Amino acid sequence: MAAANAGDIEQALRGAVHGEVEFDPGSRALMTMDASNYRRVPVGVVAPRDADDVAAALAACREHGVPVVARGAGTSIAGQSTGVGVVLDFARHMNRIEAIDPHAGTALVQPGVILDDLRGAASAHGLTFGPDPSTHSRCTLGGMIGNNSCGSHSVAWGTTADNVWELDVLTYGGQRAVLGPGGGGVPAGIRRGAQQLVQGELARLRTGFPELPRRISGYALDELLPEKGEDWARAFTGSEGTLGVLTQATVRLVDAPRARALAVLGYPDESAAAEAAAELLAHGPLTVEGMANDLVGDAARASLPRGAAWLFVEVGGDEPEQARARAQEVCRAAADGTTDDAVVTDPAGQRALWRVREDASGTATRLPDGSEAWPGWEDCAVPPERLGAYLKDFRALLRRYDLRGLPYGHFGDGCIHVRIDFDLLTGEGIQRFRDFSHDLADAVVAHGGSLSGEHGDGQARAELLPKMYGPEMIRLFDRFKDLWDPDAGLNPGMLVRPDRMDENLRFTPLPRQPVDVEFGYPQDGGDFSAAVRRCVGVAKCRNPSAGSNVMCPSFRATGEEKHSTRGRARLLHEMLAGEVITDGWQSEEVRDALDLCLSCKGCRSDCPVEVDMATYKAEFLHHHYEGRRRPLAHYSMGRLPQWLRLAAASRAAPLLNAGARIEPLAALGKRLGGIAPERDIPQLPNDTFTRWWRRQPGRAEQPGGQRIVLWPDTFTNHLHPDAGSAAVRVLWDAGLRIAVPPKRVCCGLTYVSTGQLDQARTVMRRTLDRMGPALDAGLPITVLEPSCAGALRTDLPELLSDDPRAERLAESVHTFAETLEEHAPDWEPPRIDRPVAGQTHCHQHAVLGDAADRRLRERAGLSGELSAGCCGLAGNFGFEDGHYEVSTACAEDELLPSVRAALRADPETELLADGYSCRTQLEQLGGRTSRHLAQVLAEGLAARDQRAGGSQT
Repeated sequence: MAAANAGDIEQALRGAVHGEVEFDPGSRALMTMDASNYRRVPVGVVAPRDADDVAAALAACREHGVPVVARGAGTSIAGQSTGVGVVLDFARHMNRIEAIDPHAGTALVQPGVILDDLRGAASAHGLTFGPDPSTHSRCTLGGMIGNNSCGSHSVAWGTTADNVWELDVLTYGGQRAVLGPGGGGVPAGIRRGAQQLVQGELARLRTGFPELPRRISGYALDELLPEKGEDWARAFTGSEGTLGVLTQATVRLVDAPRARALAVLGYPDESAAAEAAAELLAHGPLTVEGMANDLVGDAARASLPRGAAWLFVEVGGDEPEQARARAQEVCRAAADGTTDDAVVTDPAGQRALWRVREDASGTATRLPDGSEAWPGWEDCAVPPERLGAYLKDFRALLRRYDLRGLPYGHFGDGCIHVRIDFDLLTGEGIQRFRDFSHDLADAVVAHGGSLSGEHGDGQARAELLPKMYGPEMIRLFDRFKDLWDPDAGLNPGMLVRPDRMDENLRFTPLPRQPVDVEFGYPQDGGDFSAAVRRCVGVAKCRNPSAGSNVMCPSFRATGEEKHSTRGRARLLHEMLAGEVITDGWQSEEVRDALDLCLSCKGCRSDCPVEVDMATYKAEFLHHHYEGRRRPLAHYSMGRLPQWLRLAAASRAAPLLNAGARIEPLAALGKRLGGIAPERDIPQLPNDTFTRWWRRQPGRAEQPGGQRIVLWPDTFTNHLHPDAGSAAVRVLWDAGLRIAVPPKRVCCGLTYVSTGQLDQARTVMRRTLDRMGPALDAGLPITVLEPSCAGALRTDLPELLSDDPRAERLAESVHTFAETLEEHAPDWEPPRIDRPVAGQTHCHQHAVLGDAADRRLRERAGLSGELSAGCCGLAGNFGFEDGHYEVSTACAEDELLPSVRAALRADPETELLADGYSCRTQLEQLGGRTSRHLAQVLAEGLAARDQRAGGSQT
């Protein structure tokens, strides 16, 4: 489209639509891709507020000859939610549940409603929406209807088409259609033409569609047969936005089982599991899911029964015992072929296992050796009884083409998901992708299957539909499309008259040589492009509730795609591509999106493919500001260790504290430092931890146990020395000998988080020099501040990948709890017997792990859970000017509500937060004092000693 034409359509849309109209490079870049291999650049984005906005947008696009693509969460895996015209973003505003009728068992929803929101609302009535793809926490009903999505429970409740009742649709030509059984609400011309098509091809429509539960490919023209009641809603479902634009849907709800149990069946191999799946359907399961051990991590494998492949068979019941009995019945029925089995009834255990399965769509993009794997043959399906034979042929085809893949999926429905290590970067690799795809399509058809069993045809498989249906049926699809959309304005290139499967590949515009970068990116061969490619678009980061995850706090605060991990990865992808975002590292669009990244590193652990946006942000900021003036906060908080050392050396803490209490002086200081005016400047202690340590007479007469290094991180040393002295008290009581580095050391965290990587590298190398004796002696290093421990474990070795000492230091780092567990295993902590609330530091969640902390708290009688999510302060982030509102929203997402609830339940609840930022956020926003675990244990030791002294007296 010419630039003038783009300007004309933008102007027309702005005059007609109440929702946002966005034609800027950043907004377009966010919509270039979904979760597929494909990339198409839209001319603009419209976020309609209601059906009238949709009609107005269609009219404007029609007048200017611009195509339209409807988009929900953008999680499609076949490319059908990418487009070259105007993208209608339904997730932003048209996301309301209009009504639930529990008596009729239906719900009236807008297309942008998130599936989990509907299921949550329906659960109040004992109902649920049956189809549940693994993206249920973020996928939309409109997208599910467009794809005819299914999910793990389709053996019980069918596909989305089986659960729709009536659909309100607008055609590209501006006609409104109300689609349901009988066709009474269909525009006369479309209905008359379709009836003529059906009547003229009755035999073909009755015999030309394979009989299997997961036939998703093509248009469901057989649903318009007289014997099927001419069901237009079912015929429209799965049309991938090529026929009309959905504005409202009435869907069926089903009774949710009151209790569930999971029978986990182990098998010697994947084929044995596949062959057994169909036989289990006679037991009326809710799910029969399968996966092999190459998709299961060591931790998850330890919780599974013995085997090399597993079936997850979920059953329901009115009571827990009934569900358990049915699960045990499944185990007995399958016993002849299994290697082992287990029944899981507790909800937490079931959720943990389902999480392994749901994350497979992301984890499968990395093979065990770290190489990349891609969709393309993500979801073909065969009759369940043919699945074992099909998998053998599939594996043989992989071997013939020297390809690898990790199959898993809906074995009970004969539907297999797989990511394959296609080379989609070279001409030779792309040709092999085409050749393999043609041969595999022949194999699917030979087994009576469907090229798509869940995710639609899109661009990935539509080219191959003639193999499945033959040329005559394809011509019927073309005729049906033309009845609805004679101008070919809706999602062109998809499903009918499709683009080739090797066109519009997302990788094509990326640089072929590694980009010159600062971090080592060891998991991606040092290639920043490969690191960015990790994001495949499954959008787990768009989950609107934290649950047990940290990722992605800024998206939950703003709801904007550009503030999700995926959105930022998309912008970085487009920055590297250079087509939409053309100014590289100087991009304002990328900078603005990364500005609200809290560097919490939650994506490093919660993203199924371990995208590390905190590192990418530091990398970008380094290049963006190289040789340029930086924001004031980079000079103040980014170089915080320097300023704190200066204040300590000059003994200026009392004077600075007094100035911070004088409002005009504080305001001036905040303005000069780029600090949010809403923030209070923390008070500095009069002494540092290292000075306190040098005064301790006990340093020379320590017990004779394991020698450790206690790391004097900036936050403990200069801002909260009480945590350090408390840790000394506890570590000494545990019989450990403590050494504190005689010269200052620093992890470089504040420099990294602000992208001052040259300075970070200088600080880190100096630290390595000063830690040489401790490294040579192999001493464990205890770090009290989780963010500093995380930086030493990850940032330091990845920024100094050329220095072997960096990896040695990273491997030596222990948290406070890990030190006690590993080096004083017989030490008994004091019994405190008190409930706790507070914050698990996001870096502890993402990088360090908190299992040792949980065990230590349990041994000390500290009961209860700490909040997941991110506190929202996140080092410099929450103090920076312009971030206060988002910082507060993050705190109100999980931390502050959980603390208030805990204190209401028991005012004596102990508030724990090992991170200085978390403690500060609780104090400044919640008015609550929290403590490091070391302080609570030290207080417990003092009380124990006092009791012991009293008893001796």
